[in-house]
Amino acid sequence: MDRRAEPVTGRLTFLLTSPRVAPGLLSKDAWAAVAAADAVYAVDPAAPVAQALSETGVAILEAPTGDLTSVARHLLDAAADQQVIWLGSADADPGLSDAITTEVGTRHTAPEIEILVGSWDVQGARLLDAVAVMDRLRSPGGCPWDAQQTHESLIRYAREEVEELAEAIEHGADREHIAEELGDVLLQVLFHARIAQDAADQAFDIDTVAGMLVEKLVRRHPHVFADADASTPQEVEAQWARIKAEEKAGGRARRDPRP
Repeated sequence: MDRRAEPVTGRLTFLLTSPRVAPGLLSKDAWAAVAAADAVYAVDPAAPVAQALSETGVAILEAPTGDLTSVARHLLDAAADQQVIWLGSADADPGLSDAITTEVGTRHTAPEIEILVGSWDVQGARLLDAVAVMDRLRSPGGCPWDAQQTHESLIRYAREEVEELAEAIEHGADREHIAEELGDVLLQVLFHARIAQDAADQAFDIDTVAGMLVEKLVRRHPHVFADADASTPQEVEAQWARIKAEEKAGGRARRDPRP
């Protein structure tokens, strides 16, 4: 029998969303698909995306428990004659697509299956993952070595990582090697910021660090963010030095540790 000749009356849509984006920030097509769906399933109705949809009045059905084959069979049965949405989990539901494919191969008819991207990462989104991993390592139940480190104990590692990055660049290392060394330097920034977050007084966190950096970059690039004029690298460097000197003269250097 030619299965392609069988009528398709239902649709199973896998709605993929980024765990790094606010749960309710879905694309127009995603919201339209949810609004038109007869049933919306999620592994965990209390998950952020499911909760965001539920708060708008969308009824979220909990996926059946059991192995992936059972889940795949249930979703295909539900979508046989209606529009069904599957809210993808943060871990991308490993193995479910294979189970769906296998189950479809055993049927004479199957619903139309599509993947709909509801939200996606912007550049820099993986930095949020790095912050989350560092927080997990330093939190109760994390890594005992990471938990006992201090600013002072990490000094030698910071120096080593910067030196290794410089060495990789000076010796013409490939791009992957340089990227890895940059990651090691970034780890030191994340580590120190997470330690500072636990301080009893004068605590700060990674957002403080990033915010101060943004302020400084904007302040010292008035030819980009304001109406100053600096059209050559030499003029930019001189402008940077002048602004830095003005900051120190005004007492900024005493108020914060920025160079």
